[in-house]
Amino acid sequence: MRIAAVQHDIVWEDRAANFARLAPQVARAAAAGAELVLLSETFSTGFSMTPGIGEPEGGPSSTFLREQAAEHGVWVAGSCPEIAPAADGGAAAGGSTAGGAAALPYNSLVLAGPDGTVHRYRKLHPFTHGGEHERFRAGEGPVTVEIGGLRITPFICYDLRFADVFWHAAPGTDVYLVTANWPAARRLHWQALLQARAIENQAYVVGCNRVGTAGDGTEHAGDSRVVSPMGELLATAAGVETLVLADVDAAEVAATRDRLRFLPDRRG
Repeated sequence: MRIAAVQHDIVWEDRAANFARLAPQVARAAAAGAELVLLSETFSTGFSMTPGIGEPEGGPSSTFLREQAAEHGVWVAGSCPEIAPAADGGAAAGGSTAGGAAALPYNSLVLAGPDGTVHRYRKLHPFTHGGEHERFRAGEGPVTVEIGGLRITPFICYDLRFADVFWHAAPGTDVYLVTANWPAARRLHWQALLQARAIENQAYVVGCNRVGTAGDGTEHAGDSRVVSPMGELLATAAGVETLVLADVDAAEVAATRDRLRFLPDRRG
């Protein structure tokens, strides 16, 4: 499968503007042969903590992903702030929880398929250093989806620092997707951790990070990349809007794990 990471800038808190600028980039990725297109974390709003930024599940951001997937016949993924239905522990947008506090959104990665299928992964680790834990709810566990013979496990930004969740998912994962708004000030950490997760889990890692200056002044350097199960950089990008494309193969993951039987040696 060919996977594309769309390294893009984000218009702060302007969904319509971001949909307009991203639609041609998804089209370019599909035209280049991508079967799965990954956008950045909070691709439609930027990493905003503004109260009320959440949208209901099935709202404009997930609708954009579903429409792009159907139009181009590919899978499309990116994260957005979503408030879960009341039956799923949330409340309608603008509603309240049992304790009376306004419902908080999840930082939710939506993976939309060309046939209308939608999968969701909710970010496990809100970024306490940036106050995300005060504005977003934490998810409950990883999600793995099989697409075209590949077992794909998505994570979001700060999750990358927590090796244990990658380890636990490794036996059933061929490709990790990591979508992010990772700041330029810690770009070395982003680069090193993406390679580390690939090497230690003997799986592909696709990292998609935004570029540009966020509405809160945070600078982003991109550095999107695809890393092989041996830690090799298959594709990389500098600090501009661009596509990062690479072919991934479940057979290569299996062969690497068979040749170097490291995963069975893990304890705990």
